[in-house]
Amino acid sequence: MDKLKVLVVDDEARMRKLVRDFLVKQDFEVLEAGDGEKAVEVFYEHKDIALIILDVMMPKMDGWEACREIRRYSQVPIIMLTAKSDEKDELLGFELGVDEYISKPFSPKILVARVEAILRRTNAMGEEKKEIGGIVLDQAAHEVTIDGKQIELSFKEFELLAYFIENQGIALSRERILNNVWNYDYFGDARTIDTHVKKLRSKLGDKGAFIKTIWGMGYKFDI
Repeated sequence: MDKLKVLVVDDEARMRKLVRDFLVKQDFEVLEAGDGEKAVEVFYEHKDIALIILDVMMPKMDGWEACREIRRYSQVPIIMLTAKSDEKDELLGFELGVDEYISKPFSPKILVARVEAILRRTNAMGEEKKEIGGIVLDQAAHEVTIDGKQIELSFKEFELLAYFIENQGIALSRERILNNVWNYDYFGDARTIDTHVKKLRSKLGDKGAFIKTIWGMGYKFDI
């Protein structure tokens, strides 16, 4: 089996080496870039990149710009690294389709664990398809079709929809959704979920009505 490719983007060579060494130990193939422009170039050159670790503060093109450019063409999972712990930055990251958000300084072991968790969910969610109300969710291909037409979902939108479908008819609190879709150690707030639900409903079109708001609690998926 070919090694999964991870693109590490940071203007600090020391930081790139630290992350690369930990990833290589876990049998990943690592590509590197020292700024946003180079990151986009490398991304276009290698169509099989499985995940991107992207620093925010960089010369030439910062992480936000690089993320916007990549998101125009791909829903590849992206982990953003930042020296800031500003909630506004975190919310912007999720608006742009970032899958995880890690503040510096961080433990390389924790970062690698996040990478592995995302790739497990992306590549090994199972082979079965789930169909409900005209929505077909193909976990192996990571694709969703509605009445036979494929729709584009971000990684987290796909996970959120899968979680809703798995828990059809069950009222889910925002905390429970955060714990299961964003992992137990993600310290986010309700706005993150509400933003993703709003986007998911829009992309599902008429089927978005299946996601019902439970006022003061969270959401329930029911047809």
